[in-house]
Amino acid sequence: MKYKDYYQVLGVDKNASEDEIKKAYRKLAKKYHPDTHPGDRAAEEKFKEINEAYEVLGDPEKRKKYDMFGSQGQFFHGAEFDPSQFGFGNGMRYEFRSTGSGFSDFFEWIFGEGSPFGAFDNSIFGRTGGTGSRFGRGMRTKGEDAETVLEISIAEGFSGAEKLISLRGVNGVKKISLKIPAGIRQGEKIKLAGQGNPGINGGPNGDLYLRVEFRKDPVFELKGLDLEARLQLYPWEAALGAEKPFNTLDGRISVRIPAGVQTDSRIRVAGKGYRDKSGKRGDLFLRVAIVNPPRLSSEQLELYEKLSRTQVQA
Repeated sequence: MKYKDYYQVLGVDKNASEDEIKKAYRKLAKKYHPDTHPGDRAAEEKFKEINEAYEVLGDPEKRKKYDMFGSQGQFFHGAEFDPSQFGFGNGMRYEFRSTGSGFSDFFEWIFGEGSPFGAFDNSIFGRTGGTGSRFGRGMRTKGEDAETVLEISIAEGFSGAEKLISLRGVNGVKKISLKIPAGIRQGEKIKLAGQGNPGINGGPNGDLYLRVEFRKDPVFELKGLDLEARLQLYPWEAALGAEKPFNTLDGRISVRIPAGVQTDSRIRVAGKGYRDKSGKRGDLFLRVAIVNPPRLSSEQLELYEKLSRTQVQA
């Protein structure tokens, strides 16, 4: 029978902490999970080996007994060992009975129903009294959480929306309907319970987190709760002042343009910016851009010619 080096299986040091062991197990279990390697016998065996290693090292009591066993015999790196060297078999009867857990003979010999260690009060392990396994048929472990980006428009974030998204998993593509709460902010996450990576040994699936990112908007630029937008004015509107309509995120408004406004000036419209979930709103800033009409009538051209001959006092 070969000694199994469970630390080597998980790729951790013998002094690894519980957290380091758990992280190593999760990483390897995800890599070799049968759902991601359908029909791959090698991956399936590797997965079983990983699961068995964590069955022992993930349980403080089992780990302690396993470490004591290894320190007594120094049977590392898969070396062969003979149970009789530990006092079993020399005039003493023991038998191996599989629990049907799918674990190796090595594991069953130490922790299974027929373990000879259960017959001793003062063996190298102390009293075990059978398996006492908290994992039974293998540890039921919740799947890893996952995270991905959900792109939405500024308008969808402002008003809230219902979206139908497609998720690709090991079993193909599925569509899920979700609600985007009004006032969600850049970088916030929406949790989809049970839509993450599959659980191990019948454990629940992990959760999926959708990190909200706003895609580039053709009109608005979001800065915190404030919005910036471009407001085009004809030269005479900028010179004389005007009332201009503008479509905000929640309706059409009329913006008063002061006379003599210059390009790149900002006009503030209070309380018409983005909102948060509590309803607090930022402001809307309209950046002036003075433009010419795409076409000028003969009368307009004549007026421009007259204006060009006018002496403008600095």
